[in-house]
Amino acid sequence: MTAESTETAAPELSARRSAEPVATRTMLITLWQFIRPYKAVLAGAGIALVLTAAITLSIGQGVKLLVDDGFAKGSSAALLESVMVIMCLAVLMAVGTYTRFYLVSWLGERVVADLRKAIFDHIVTLHPSFFETNRSGEIMSRLTTDTSLLQNIIGSSFSMALRSTLTFIGALILLIVTNLKLSLIVLLGVPMVLLPILLYGRRVRKLSKASQDSIADVGSYAGEIIQNIKTVQSYTRENHEQQAFGREVETAFKIAKHRVRQRALLIAVVILLMFGAISGLLWVGGNDMIAGRISGGDLAAFVFYAIMMGSAVATISEVYGELQRATGATERLVELLQVESLIPANIGDLSDRTAAPESNTLLAFEQVTFYYPSRPAHAALQGINLNIETGQSLALVGPSGAGKSTLFELLQRFYDPQSGRITLDGKDIRELNITSLRQQFAVVPQQPALFSADVWYNLRYGKPDASDAEVIAAAKAAHAHDFIERLPDGYASHLGEQGTRLSGGQKQRLAIARAILNDPRILLLDEATSALDSESEYHVQQALKTLMHDRTTIIIAHRLATILHVDRIAVFDQGQLVAQGKHAELIETSPLYKRLADLQFRETTR
Repeated sequence: MTAESTETAAPELSARRSAEPVATRTMLITLWQFIRPYKAVLAGAGIALVLTAAITLSIGQGVKLLVDDGFAKGSSAALLESVMVIMCLAVLMAVGTYTRFYLVSWLGERVVADLRKAIFDHIVTLHPSFFETNRSGEIMSRLTTDTSLLQNIIGSSFSMALRSTLTFIGALILLIVTNLKLSLIVLLGVPMVLLPILLYGRRVRKLSKASQDSIADVGSYAGEIIQNIKTVQSYTRENHEQQAFGREVETAFKIAKHRVRQRALLIAVVILLMFGAISGLLWVGGNDMIAGRISGGDLAAFVFYAIMMGSAVATISEVYGELQRATGATERLVELLQVESLIPANIGDLSDRTAAPESNTLLAFEQVTFYYPSRPAHAALQGINLNIETGQSLALVGPSGAGKSTLFELLQRFYDPQSGRITLDGKDIRELNITSLRQQFAVVPQQPALFSADVWYNLRYGKPDASDAEVIAAAKAAHAHDFIERLPDGYASHLGEQGTRLSGGQKQRLAIARAILNDPRILLLDEATSALDSESEYHVQQALKTLMHDRTTIIIAHRLATILHVDRIAVFDQGQLVAQGKHAELIETSPLYKRLADLQFRETTR
């Protein structure tokens, strides 16, 4: 696979907005996959829908009886009988409507819950390069706003559209049965009403998708600012960000205003045409009744059916805009579901015979060359050959951007190299079960990733079934137990977003405790003490000694004083491995390493 092909395989969601839209057939097929498991509920809702539509139309015959037998004949008994018929039909319609509304709403909630879960399950398996080119706010907007819109459509608007369509067809048939001449007038007017719906519908769909995209942009911008609020405030950029966010909001408002204007115009045109047609029917039908060609009951029933038809068309025209919005939302969701991960997940089957064996660990990089998908013109690593023996501690040093962190990314198979291979126990890691592979590693990064949940949850993240005693033992080994006990609720204390309630040293020790509890075969350390004060550094270093004991360890080193004890040092520069050896050897053989050492040790002796 070339760098260019990798780039092509991970398109930006925002770029796809201007590309060919997802085919309607593809969207319907995708949506049907989530509805299909609940066909019984769908069938029940369909039956209730048909029955309520039939009962609603039957009321027209009740109106005819009321006029001809009740009013015209002046009979109180006939009037009571007609009213009772209408009341019975109303009760049946109420029961049917309750059933239809409940089943359809349940179906909407259930389908959207399944869809959200499927999208999230898919997102967490995607390759990291996807998140390099797509903002988290945009993804969250699709997962929340778009699915909520879809739920409203499935649970309400779609049902209203079906009911109105059935009512329209039934009313048209009964119109023809009641009076053919007046029905022909209606049939001539129907195309005039439907034409604007079809013409404006396409425009509304495009505007609806643009509106959803603009809402996603607003959410993404706000999320980024909130996440970096301390930086914003420290540089006193509050006013600038307020104005910038205001511009994002106004852009979204302008697009929404355009969409609302089109929908409002569509509804107004349909209502005007509908009542114009009904007025014409009343004129022609009224003259026929005066001339004695039809009865008052026939005219009343005919007007009832005409109004039912008009109301159905008005509802369809209004709901059609919502359906077009749903189409735009569904298109965005299907785009997300169709993204293919560059790294096959293979998650869940830990019994796979290709899983990493339990023999002595041996890692090897063999002629590895790698380009990040977002930077296909620049090699992050080039022709790397590197062996790591079992139980060995290896330090990676070099200037920023030399490729040290990229080795960690490739080892955990967040990316695959464009050429060469990486082996674990002699096996290409691309042939191993990815879950089993990643369980061989524990990472202690420079900036630990902590969750807003409590300490128990954060420490157990790599080993959910660990007992309380095991968690506490790991915390003590990481020199974290004492400060945890001093938290308001001890191990049950919540840490806030990204662990904001803890200091840098405390975060590091929690990350180390989590790694100790996970008990990995291979430890990856991204200089965990580079940003700490002396006391915090001491505690973290003591914890690291416990963690590294008899364990294969790879360390990204920013300060050479912390790695003088390691078995071997590998020096990187501009994506290439330029030297290997111990500290004393490299001082003599590597000009780059000597320069780094001179700079750092000179500073420490000043």
